[in-house]
Amino acid sequence: MEETSPTLTQVQIIQSLAEALNWFEKELSWGVAPAELNHLTGRIGELYAAMITRGQMALETKQRGYDVVSALNERISVKTITSSTHVSFNSRTFELVDRVMIFRINVDEERGVSVEELFDEAADVARAKLRDDGSKLYYSVGQAREQRPVEQLRITARARYSDFEIVRYESAAIRILRDGVVLPKVVMEVLRPIAAEVGVDVLNSKGDVKNTQTLGADVIRALNARTKAA
Repeated sequence: MEETSPTLTQVQIIQSLAEALNWFEKELSWGVAPAELNHLTGRIGELYAAMITRGQMALETKQRGYDVVSALNERISVKTITSSTHVSFNSRTFELVDRVMIFRINVDEERGVSVEELFDEAADVARAKLRDDGSKLYYSVGQAREQRPVEQLRITARARYSDFEIVRYESAAIRILRDGVVLPKVVMEVLRPIAAEVGVDVLNSKGDVKNTQTLGADVIRALNARTKAA
């Protein structure tokens, strides 16, 4: 009798993805480098691909050639990186693949952990963009897209503290201004003592340190509430 993996609902896939991301953040808080978490990054990428394609994980733990089967019955090879500049595919099993998806897990103080889609192409289109060395097919990850100035976005919340103004943009980005001038990248160093004074915990409900966006939003909310109560 053939053994099959359990079928996951979309809700279960999303829940599993959230759990994997939470564990990834936990490992980072313990001082583990992102590059040492390959067992988690691969799983996160596969779950993310299954979520956005309404698909299922491949039946075998190490399925030959592909990792996810989409709702459109596409066999998808998924690669997930943190700091690598290239990914590789097995040229002997690439013929089994219908679609290629490459993700990067970004880690930064402002946004925390996030998943970025780098590549999503049909296998025949992707094949022309891969370098073949005989046994492996390589794809070089390009430079990150240029970021637009956050100041071009709409401001959704703001609060004053002493001679600082804390501003939140519609992207959730937090900036701190003094006399109308944006401070350099020292946002957390300014936010933490303000948070302590207004009674905002720097840790979230799971005991992990809040990222800049979350802490900034909480501080703005607390400052404005204090102003209204005064």
